[in-house]
Amino acid sequence: MNGRGDGLRLTPTELSAPFVNSDWGTKYPPVLTVDQTADLLQVPRATIYDWSSRGMLRGCGRRVGKHLRIFRDRLLQKVFNEGLNHE
Repeated sequence: MNGRGDGLRLTPTELSAPFVNSDWGTKYPPVLTVDQTADLLQVPRATIYDWSSRGMLRGCGRRVGKHLRIFRDRLLQKVFNEGLNHE
């Protein structure tokens, strides 16, 4: 997923608007599990682990013990504004 060069730049308000006062805010809280992240992006959970291990989600999350947690708004900013490039 490479979002660069296509002119799509979402503002922080546009990124967070779907999650304010809606069912999405409950389903996708600010800190996501791998399953929630995969569901939000509509990709297999193995893809999230692959992207993370290849550094494509750098700056979007942290390991908490053995568990990966993803910051929703940072993830969406990276996907839509920066693109998922191997860094």
